[in-house]
Amino acid sequence: MAETRLEHPNRDKAESKATRAAVVLLLVTSAVLVGAVTLGGFSELQGMIPLAIFYFLVYLVVAFFVLRWNRGVLPVAAAGAILLAVFAAVAAPAWFARDKTGFDTPALEPSILGLLTVILIPVSVLLIAFALRGFQQNWNVEVEVTDEDDDYDGYEGSPQTA
Repeated sequence: MAETRLEHPNRDKAESKATRAAVVLLLVTSAVLVGAVTLGGFSELQGMIPLAIFYFLVYLVVAFFVLRWNRGVLPVAAAGAILLAVFAAVAAPAWFARDKTGFDTPALEPSILGLLTVILIPVSVLLIAFALRGFQQNWNVEVEVTDEDDDYDGYEGSPQTA
């Protein structure tokens, strides 16, 4: 009797592998940027620390699931990136405004924190694009394959030609 196994043909494509790698890289980059802004501006964040820690942890967890080819978290990553881009767009001018005399200085210079916050905006936009592209690639499609099916090339059931 032939043994049946599940294969995921869309995961073997180079485009899918590249998209997955890009999404994981963008998620980790976003988490690092959020972490740097959080630690660098800890004394000045005023109530945003729990949200920043939440984003940091959620992005790392989502990156883990994307590494395991879970496409269900991709819309969550895109939605989170939309919110994070809005927060960053609102927060960046405030960091640059603090780069004057008379303001308390956080652990990192306010101009550096502003730059990191501005960098977070295009990273979030790229994350949105790649996450939605990954969702379209149907990583979840499964095909049952038996040992007998290995003798066929998959095109209309015709046998392989040597």
